[in-house]
Order: sequence, then C-alpha cells, then structure tokens
Amino acid sequence: MVHFVGAGSGAVDLITVRGARLLGEADIVIYAGSLVNPDVLSYTKEGCAIYDSAKMTLEEVIDVIKDGEKNRKNMVRLHTGDSSIYGAVREQFDELEKLGIQYDVCPGVSAFNGAASSLKMEYTLPNVSQTVIITRAEGRTPVPERERISELAKHHSTMIMYLSTALSKKVQDELLLGGYSEDTPACVIYKATWPEEKVYRCTVGTLSKTITDNGLTKTSLIIVGDCMGDVYDRSLLYDPGFTTEFREATK
Repeated sequence: MVHFVGAGSGAVDLITVRGARLLGEADIVIYAGSLVNPDVLSYTKEGCAIYDSAKMTLEEVIDVIKDGEKNRKNMVRLHTGDSSIYGAVREQFDELEKLGIQYDVCPGVSAFNGAASSLKMEYTLPNVSQTVIITRAEGRTPVPERERISELAKHHSTMIMYLSTALSKKVQDELLLGGYSEDTPACVIYKATWPEEKVYRCTVGTLSKTITDNGLTKTSLIIVGDCMGDVYDRSLLYDPGFTTEFREATK
C-alpha cells in the first residue's frame, strides 16, 4: 500500500494528523527532497528507509515502490504542500494502476494556504474578487496558450503564481499586458510558514525589481490582486439585514 501524503506548506506541525500518523507507520518513505522540509521526517519510526526523490527519476521511484510492495512494506510518498498542485502525481498514479498496487491520498496544506495565513489575508473579498487563479509562468515547462498569464490576468481576479520568480520580468510584463495596473497590490512570499519565511510587499509595477533585488529565484509565491487592498464590502453572511437558512434578518 502506498500513501501519498501532503507534507504541508513548510512548518513541521502543519502536516495533518493523518499525514503524521501515516509517516509514523511507514516502512519506506520517498520524499520530495527539493521542497519538503526535512524536519517533517522526524515523524518516521526508527529503521524507516528514506529516499530523496529529487535525485530520482519516475522509473526509479516506481522501482522502489514495486520492491516495497513485493516485501509487503507500508509506504509513504511524501510531497510538498498538497500533492494535487504541481505534484506530478498523476503519472505515479497511472503507473501504480498498471501494476495493480493500491494507493490512497492524504491532502495537505498548500503553500498558498500557508501564505494567506502568514499575510493574515483573505483571497476572496466581496465586490473585489470571488475567484482565485493558481498558475505558473511558462518556462522550460510549457503552458497552454489559453492559460498564459496575460490571458488569465484579464479576469482581474486574485492570482497566485507558483514556480515563477525566476521569470519575474516576464510575469510582470504579462500581468500588465493582461490589464492589471502598475499600482495593483502584489506580494512575494519566500518559504511561507518555514522558520526562514520572508515577505516582500510591492505592486505589479515593482514586482520584478522586488524579486531581483532580493535574490528570489525559487521556493517563493507571487500573489497579485486587489484583495490585498483596503477597500471591500462587508460580507452579507453576517449582516444583520440578511436572512439565511439559520437566522432571520433583524433589521
């Protein structure tokens, strides 16, 4: 059995209770060493075999799993954040399906969740933005033409960009091309929820300079949108003049 576990956004105690339990029961752990906080491995038991997938190919990962399955080992495939976002898990699922190896998935706290908690912000504010777009800039890994940042920016919703700080000039140019103004609030957060977390607030117009001046090339999120501004409408959910299925309006 293979358990795909989201390690959380960085802080050791932001792994889920279920994820920590599965790590503690594992005989074999294959973890994404380039991104997962290695201190999360403290949940593993003595004698657990640990593999760093940053140094492995997909085929090598599957070979470890096949060997573990043959020897009836309990295995955890540990991914950063939540494995459903840029986790490259689908190809692993498909290989395990072909081999008839059972697996399940334990969700985790993604970096964009961790970033919001660090910034004490809400991505969806009434009459400001009710949509969150999670995307990445096109680098060596292509993106569909319809999902270019300049196209997505036309919605003027909250945008969160992974894996994009090394392409900061391109990101800034495409955000402006898509219609964001230069003074639209932006933020770059390095290693959200890790002990070494750093926050850099800026605007779309100063985004590339902020990233370059601070030497941010990876493990950082870019957040853009008016949700980081000070103007928004009060939520109707708790408005005394708004009736819900749980209470009547009082005025």
